[in-house]
Amino acid sequence: MSTDFDAFIDRSHTSSLKWDRYKNKDILPFWVADMDFKSAPEIIEALQQRIEHGVFGYTLADEGLEDRIVDRMHNLYDWSIEKEWIVWLPGLVTALNIAVRSVAGPGETVAVPLPVYYPFLMAPKLGGRQMIGLDWVLKDNQWQLDLKAFKERITEDTKLLMLCNPQNPNGRVLTLEELETIEAICKKHNIVVCSDEVHCDLILDRNAEHIPYASLSEFTRDTSITLMSPSKTFNVAGFGCAFAIIPDGTLRMEFQRVRKGIVPDPDNMLIGYTAAKAAYEHGEPWRQSLLDYLRGNHDLLMSEINGIEGLSMLPLQSTYLAWINVSELGLDDPQRFFEEAGVGLSPGAQFGDRDYLRLNFGCSRSTLEEGIQRIKAAVASLNS
Repeated sequence: MSTDFDAFIDRSHTSSLKWDRYKNKDILPFWVADMDFKSAPEIIEALQQRIEHGVFGYTLADEGLEDRIVDRMHNLYDWSIEKEWIVWLPGLVTALNIAVRSVAGPGETVAVPLPVYYPFLMAPKLGGRQMIGLDWVLKDNQWQLDLKAFKERITEDTKLLMLCNPQNPNGRVLTLEELETIEAICKKHNIVVCSDEVHCDLILDRNAEHIPYASLSEFTRDTSITLMSPSKTFNVAGFGCAFAIIPDGTLRMEFQRVRKGIVPDPDNMLIGYTAAKAAYEHGEPWRQSLLDYLRGNHDLLMSEINGIEGLSMLPLQSTYLAWINVSELGLDDPQRFFEEAGVGLSPGAQFGDRDYLRLNFGCSRSTLEEGIQRIKAAVASLNS
């Protein structure tokens, strides 16, 4: 049994956040980051078996699941971790907010690269911490983090760097050289890094390699919070199941202290644990098939978008989230313009750059092709 990624799965009448946003409207949703594909058959089978058991009380993470995570980090990323470092969470947005409050004190500063997944922008403010924006800049036709500006903008009270790698929304995968430069700056200024690596298993560029920041050295190991989840890779975002890897005992204890009484304990994640274990034990063939399909969608989209006057898109190294430059169209509200043309996209302003829109191509090829045709027609109507 395998997944047919070309199949259109009707998600209407399933309380889908993605599709119900445009209920009763002829708008194709390419916004929120969940895919329209059925999960791996092994995950579905494991869930069915667990449901048939019929008792759904408070639960612990299966010890075998934590063993799978240890093995996965070693096999995929040459990173040796211990089970005791794993902290289970209902989601990674929660973890971003815990990290801010457990590392930086009130009024202290948190460095955040921009543009970025919008909860990164909200977490410092919600925690009463100050944010220092760092820039992604275009250089040699590739997005690069301005590490020179990073060194210049941090202050004595900068305690935390919130890294998103692979990066959402521009899809960059940081190189070893870039990570080592970040390490040197953080070591000099004693800065902890919270690295959201949720898209690490979705590398599209065969020449790119994901390297966990924490795996670089003893310093990065002891001054890092690494965030991961099966949610994006295996399309199980509807189940609350994520984890932080925090090697340093003091940092881990403070992280746990801050969450206490606010973030639910992980004993109500039974279904999430079940899905995660099945994904990490049996999901690798499915993941490889998914990556091949996403690469096809990516190549089609990039070719078509760059053929439309007024639009442009750089190749992505990772994720299924295209970052499309619409600045040449001169639109006051690009998101609304394309919604009126039947295409639902995420506004770049949400991530920190009004010149862009984000498009989720984790869908059937036919859905993507229809979306592209609507985009073409919308831009043509402007140019005419």
